[in-house]
Amino acid sequence: MKTYMANNQTVERKWFVVDAKGQTLGRLSTEVAAILRGKHKPTFTPHVDCGDHVIVINAKDIQLTGKKWQQKKYYSHSQYPGSLKEVNAETMNKNHPNRMIELAVKGMLPHNKLGRKMFKKLYVYDSENHPHQAQKPEVLELKG
Repeated sequence: MKTYMANNQTVERKWFVVDAKGQTLGRLSTEVAAILRGKHKPTFTPHVDCGDHVIVINAKDIQLTGKKWQQKKYYSHSQYPGSLKEVNAETMNKNHPNRMIELAVKGMLPHNKLGRKMFKKLYVYDSENHPHQAQKPEVLELKG
């Protein structure tokens, strides 16, 4: 028996909706990253983008444990000297609530061309409204 290898022509993609309300950031991100990668499928092939599209709604209602709202920092740098910017999680959630989930999931994907292609299948919205009704996404219930 030969080992099955998926390729771009044989991959079937689905659309999933995940509600982030009340979910912990890390636990939500690990499950979303696994779906984007395709690890939940029996036809998973590491060198092929065989994952599904994921829509995350209610990103502003994400939860963090402990004192992470004040202590967790997000950094950005423009590559000019002295331009390091530092923002805590509370400010990030107030100004850009979808960016917290995007950064967490992006860090869990491969750091190469394939990972960048997988990341493009993630859609994060801070409220319940999203423009992907035509794709008929299935509601995905996460553990925990």
